[in-house]
Amino acid sequence: MITAIVLVKTEVARITEVAEAIVGLEGVSEVYSITGDSDLVAMVRVRRHEELAEVIPGRLNKVPGVVHTETHIAFQAYSQHDLEATFSLGLPDAD
Repeated sequence: MITAIVLVKTEVARITEVAEAIVGLEGVSEVYSITGDSDLVAMVRVRRHEELAEVIPGRLNKVPGVVHTETHIAFQAYSQHDLEATFSLGLPDAD
């Protein structure tokens, strides 16, 4: 699975509308409103690199109200869920 983190700048009055449109796109798993230079961050997950072109410049960038995007490709995922699964022995918690 290939994950891309897409920072999205939108027209200010359309942030919610743009977020709802982006999260409805195939390949987009989540959209968050954020602080900073960008208005939204979209998590794009696809099976092949070629699909990134279909999702990001092909659909996401064309959503009305999107002004600019910046895409970052993830190399490795580190999450508490992944770490727990990796080190779990399948034993019940000793609470």
